[in-house]
Amino acid sequence: MSLANRTKPYREDLKPGEVLCEHCTAKCCRYFALPIETPEEMADFEFIRWYLLHDRASVFVDDDSWYLLVHTTCKHLRDDHLCGIYETRPQICRDYTTDACEYEDDWVYDMYFETPEQIWEYAEAVAPRGAGQSIRSRKPPLLPVLN
Repeated sequence: MSLANRTKPYREDLKPGEVLCEHCTAKCCRYFALPIETPEEMADFEFIRWYLLHDRASVFVDDDSWYLLVHTTCKHLRDDHLCGIYETRPQICRDYTTDACEYEDDWVYDMYFETPEQIWEYAEAVAPRGAGQSIRSRKPPLLPVLN
């Protein structure tokens, strides 16, 4: 039976010696997240806007920490969702534990931004600006009324 057709067990129902990864679709191997500075000024939000202009990038906040998330699959992830270089995998993979991983499919973040428009809207609400300044484009002139 393929992994896709199996009902995965609850984390707490695993038998001794059974590995959680044997029942997962390897979410942890399909992205990486890097901590970024907490944005405080409009210039900081401009960098985040730039990140979000790139395909397969998002930004999230979890426990007051900001992260750049890049949705990309490890080139050594096999079709069966297991690691193709398990014995020689990088140290960061060796150090990773499933204690708090996203296995349950119900992972949520404090905030999650997928588009540059979302981060601009948030920045407009929270970032300090100079007097009379806005991150929005100026209003276009009105169209003339023809008689």
